[in-house]
Amino acid sequence: MKQTISIFAIILTGIFAVMPRVSSAHCQVPCGIYDDHARVTSMLEDAATVVKAAGQLAELTGKADTQSMHQMVRWVVNKESHAQSVISTIADYYLTQRVKTSQEDYAERLKKHHAVILAAMKAKQSSDVADAEALVEAIKGIAGYYPAEG
Repeated sequence: MKQTISIFAIILTGIFAVMPRVSSAHCQVPCGIYDDHARVTSMLEDAATVVKAAGQLAELTGKADTQSMHQMVRWVVNKESHAQSVISTIADYYLTQRVKTSQEDYAERLKKHHAVILAAMKAKQSSDVADAEALVEAIKGIAGYYPAEG
């Protein structure tokens, strides 16, 4: 079993070493085409993927066949990718564009946005479904700041 875990760790290390780092943040020029609510929806979709991935990892735990190990690697990669997408969206978009010191509730907004980053980081590092679900709740905690425009 130790050998299987070691091989799994080596595979993951190799995958992450060659994965390209892509940022899909919008420019930081106030061009007026932002859709804040759509970004919240996108982060909730990312978080749903993280929840599903954590669940799939739990189902695959203990299976040592090659296909199961392959699927575990794929779920880990996807879980981490989607958690990172949330982190990037908060850091590169909301914290640079939407959370402003001039807002009366600046400190509260900052705390809630930071809570999303921390929840995403924890969900990225963990395979616990509860950590993934906490990410969903943290995103819902900022959703009220960005209602759908109607």
